[in-house]
Amino acid sequence: MAGVDQQDAPEPDAAEAAEQAAEDAAERAREVHLTMDLCLRIGEMLLSSGAGAADVTATMRSVADHLDLRQAEIDVTFTALSMSYQRTVDDVPTLMMRHVQQRDIDYEDLTAVDHLVRDILTDQCDLYLARSRMATIVSLGHAFPRWAVTVAWSVMAAAVGVFLGGGVVVSVVAAVSAALIDRVQLAMARRRLPFFYLQVAGGTIATLLAAAVAASPVDVDPSLAVTANIIMLLAGIGLMGAVQDALTGFYLTASARLIEAMMATAGIIAGVALGISIADGLGFRLEQLVPGKLGSISELPTILVGAAVSAAAFSVASYAPRRAVLPVGLITAVAAAISQGVEYAGFGRAAAAGAAAFFIGLVAYAVAGRVRVPPLVVAVPAIVPFLPGLSIYRGLTFLADGGFFVSQGILALMTAISVAIALASGVILGEYVAQPLKREARRLEGRLAGPRLVGPFRAMTRAERRAFRRSSAD
Repeated sequence: MAGVDQQDAPEPDAAEAAEQAAEDAAERAREVHLTMDLCLRIGEMLLSSGAGAADVTATMRSVADHLDLRQAEIDVTFTALSMSYQRTVDDVPTLMMRHVQQRDIDYEDLTAVDHLVRDILTDQCDLYLARSRMATIVSLGHAFPRWAVTVAWSVMAAAVGVFLGGGVVVSVVAAVSAALIDRVQLAMARRRLPFFYLQVAGGTIATLLAAAVAASPVDVDPSLAVTANIIMLLAGIGLMGAVQDALTGFYLTASARLIEAMMATAGIIAGVALGISIADGLGFRLEQLVPGKLGSISELPTILVGAAVSAAAFSVASYAPRRAVLPVGLITAVAAAISQGVEYAGFGRAAAAGAAAFFIGLVAYAVAGRVRVPPLVVAVPAIVPFLPGLSIYRGLTFLADGGFFVSQGILALMTAISVAIALASGVILGEYVAQPLKREARRLEGRLAGPRLVGPFRAMTRAERRAFRRSSAD
């Protein structure tokens, strides 16, 4: 009996090995969980800061592959990110999701996350240090104080008012309106009101200010004043982002971005209508407003300076690093000159916008490398003066009026869509031409559906990683 008991008892070495295997499996499961959480946090920060769905997916996959989560499944929609991983066919897959809580264009955080991703892929940062740095990025404030953002919006509105032909008075009113709208929207956002109501409030403020100026002795066109006052509210970036996602195969996210742009513009229309009603009740009579009315065509130097200043101011309002502000302004001025030249040669507005966008995409890659920011931080602000926000506003307003104006509304919306397609496709084509892709990068790029505006542009080979480690050790 004693011999049988001795035989059935497990060997000490086997028990220790089983215990060690269980500990290794638990540690491996923990690392998988931490890696997936890091990838989802990176993706959330990029998506909420304005990156396209293709760039977010590509960046998350690059980090996951480098941290030994091969063949992880990643799905990005407009409001949620999900990631699943199954080590073998016999294992139970791990699934994690993360929702995008807020959506503010923040190029300072975008740049910091981009640098973090590059450090991970060059083995300068392990999993645990990366998680610590990610928590620091989320918790830190911005280099620009919040009042500087308000000033930047005012400068942008004033510059756009000038090159749209509004003159000094309209530009001053637009600057005051932008500052007031920004502060009111900030207070409303802190109370977690939906974005639609923020747009309604902005449209109301812009219309009331235009009505007050029209009632004063100053000679100003109220339609032009309203147009200049709502510049900062227009949703052209959303439409261009929708087109970019559609071009890279993310049709669900593209549809969501399009609906968001339409709702934002509908909020402006509702706000303008409310402002007209309030002005009438106060005795400030406004004549029939012409939606999206422009002034006389400005001189070429005025257009170039206005475009450059508005783009630079937008980059400041979006917390872009200071080193990127001046290059953004210079690139925009050259792009505006190209656009004016193409339009003067007899081509349409869409062709002119496409040519300007191609130039921006072409140089954004090189300039972004010089100033150490993602190309998106350079490309999007430079695109801002060419966005079709006014056409969206004009089209939806005409459609809301009905009757004779429906055809004009359809024409304005088609113009907006064609310009947005030209801008998005021009930037993407410029990036394709500019990015030098080697064989490994081409294989990666084939899986990632398009050029990269955020994240690493190519994967390091094993030989490159070994050389990098040796140089770091030396």
